[in-house]
Amino acid sequence: MTKALLSLFLGIMIYATGFFSATLSKNPNKINPFTESRLPAGYKYINPLLECDTDAVSSDTNLDQLRNSINKYIDSKIKSKELSHVSVYYRDMNNGPWFGINQNELFSPASLIKVPLMIAYFKLAESDPSILSKEVVASSSADQIAQNIVPQTTLIPDQKYTVLQLINSLIIQSDNQAYYLLLANIDNQFLVKVFADLGVDISLGFTNPNGDILSVKSYASFFRILYNASYLSPKYSETALHILNQSQYKDSLVAGVDPSISVAHKYGERSYLENNVKQFHDCGIVYLPGKPYLICIMTRGNDFKTLTTTIRDISQQIFTFVK
Repeated sequence: MTKALLSLFLGIMIYATGFFSATLSKNPNKINPFTESRLPAGYKYINPLLECDTDAVSSDTNLDQLRNSINKYIDSKIKSKELSHVSVYYRDMNNGPWFGINQNELFSPASLIKVPLMIAYFKLAESDPSILSKEVVASSSADQIAQNIVPQTTLIPDQKYTVLQLINSLIIQSDNQAYYLLLANIDNQFLVKVFADLGVDISLGFTNPNGDILSVKSYASFFRILYNASYLSPKYSETALHILNQSQYKDSLVAGVDPSISVAHKYGERSYLENNVKQFHDCGIVYLPGKPYLICIMTRGNDFKTLTTTIRDISQQIFTFVK
């Protein structure tokens, strides 16, 4: 993603600060005491939250075993210098127990920022559904933004696409041209309002828009918002997660779970040519029947293959444990 595009997006998002950057407990890796009450199942991808009780005591202390196992795996990778940083955030979507490993380490969001842009469009569609059928022309002179994972299909120059079609390309293909067109066709002031509402603190992007500004724990909030239908309506929360479930990239997070399991996720990649540092991330919800969970993994090193296989291996450990 070009510096100009990322700077533009972060310039809009920079006003958003708030409630998801809450203070951690004294031991951030301990399970958060948390229980939730939800609506009866009526959707495929969401399970709206009715109420929660942060004073309840969680009995799922077995997560310590999983966290310690993953920690050992990460330590071995770092000691062998296969990579430099790995952060993990896991959350049980049934009743809230979670754990984090280096969950406050900051990374570049890269293409992960496409998810909140989709959320912004669906928020707009709640009051004006016609926005999704608005047609936008794919310019023949649009920036061809380099991607390590090349979309299987790309936009055709001078062809008209609806906003909904572009949102699908944005997420399913992770198409950077779709990102550019959607960003250029949404009101900046509306984006300011949406990201202020979401409250994820990316204030570091003001001085370093291409740098490390988001953690796994803060980014995971976007998926919790969708799953809980706590910002978008159930209709559009369900639609967003349905689109995320169709992502064509399946070599990291998805590769760690059984092929029959649905995974609504988004990946992001970033490469810094000046020092050969690379980052790869994959975050989403694994819909294991009866035991859905949220997982977000961010990595840093100098080889994309190592980073992607590390995410796959951690995803597999978690899936095996939860199953």
